[in-house]
Amino acid sequence: MKKRESFNSQWGFILACIGSAVGMGNIWMFPTRVSLYGGGSFLIPYFIFVILIGSTGVIGEMCLGRGTRSGPIDAFGMACETKGRRKIGETLGWIPVLGAFAMAIGYTVVMGWILKYMVGTFTGATLAAGDIDGFAANFGSMASAWGNNFWQILALLICMIILMFGVGSGIEKANKVMMPIFFVLFIILGVYVSFQPGSAAGYQYIFRVDPKALASPTTWIFALGQAFFSLSVAGNGTLIYGSYFSDEEDIPASAGRVAFFDTMAAMLAALVIIPAMATTGAQLNQGGPGLLFIFLPHLIHSMPGGWLIAIIFFTAVFLAGMTSLMNLYEAPIATVQEKTGFSRIPSCCIIAGIGAVVSLLIQGIVSNWMDLLSIYICPLGAGLAGIMLFWVFGKQYVENEVNKGRKHPFAKWFYPICKYLYVPICFLVLILGIVLGGIG
Repeated sequence: MKKRESFNSQWGFILACIGSAVGMGNIWMFPTRVSLYGGGSFLIPYFIFVILIGSTGVIGEMCLGRGTRSGPIDAFGMACETKGRRKIGETLGWIPVLGAFAMAIGYTVVMGWILKYMVGTFTGATLAAGDIDGFAANFGSMASAWGNNFWQILALLICMIILMFGVGSGIEKANKVMMPIFFVLFIILGVYVSFQPGSAAGYQYIFRVDPKALASPTTWIFALGQAFFSLSVAGNGTLIYGSYFSDEEDIPASAGRVAFFDTMAAMLAALVIIPAMATTGAQLNQGGPGLLFIFLPHLIHSMPGGWLIAIIFFTAVFLAGMTSLMNLYEAPIATVQEKTGFSRIPSCCIIAGIGAVVSLLIQGIVSNWMDLLSIYICPLGAGLAGIMLFWVFGKQYVENEVNKGRKHPFAKWFYPICKYLYVPICFLVLILGIVLGGIG
């Protein structure tokens, strides 16, 4: 049996997992949610759910990957094999794998937009529009069908070249460079914004607590969705990265660091974007691509030294997005390797070819594509992974896996909390997403 690839160091693994978690949700959705749902009134339930999911689902998916040394298909198959139903498990394992692949394809479209805007900050094209209508027209043209072919394919090629180098020499080294630079750049932006007139109103809003907003079920529902999707529990990427982790490493401690730095990234984004909007007196009620590609460029355009701020901002966003894209593509690439016996480079080429064709075809409908995946496939994949680990493999297996590499046994509450609270939460996220049209 061919030896499975692995990370070369503990921090290499942790930074890769942080990279998978830190993405567009932290940058274009979290600040908007904080703004819409009462600042600190949103942060309180958000922190609660980050702690809950980080200490259950993230640990669980890492453990399932490391314990089975495989991706979702074989991991689910091994679980169901204990009940004499391996084929059922393998069939269910295709759900998170195909979900990761489909999400990666949609994310490729977005990364094409980001790459074009990042390069445009150096040439001046990104901030060239004179008013908000001009920025909106530029984005609308780029985000239309066949509107950004070159940059989209280039973003995909950059991602695949990194992945071709493998886990230790590709994914790990790239994240060791990209993630620290991302945090440094956003800290620079945060310091710059703090000195702008009017930014204090933004900080006051972020940390104020409105009792009415805190008591609202809507605040708690969207805080749950934000935490759930931000931590990337979907039965695919975190599980795959876990399969590359050594038995000597402490998974609960690693999961805690991932949750901490993912939350730090989200807070940095909020501490940049909300005070920046406050300097103009604008209300942050626009999330998603519109915030990133229309409203923020328009705001940056009016700032002193806006060209430099744009370079720093879009470079940081590109780094965050690329680390997430690598994670999403890793699950289907690893699956091709496992199921065909192909080496890494041919597997990357196969996935890249399919990804290039489909991503070009969906450019005009990528928003609906991503909504469908986030509402249905991601929470379903997370729930299935939870069932396989906590309900099918069972207590003894879970406790053995979570305690590997630890000096002291992990908390006794871990198994019952995961089995009876975390797994139902996955399906609650699925139901709420269907009813409300998405909460992530």
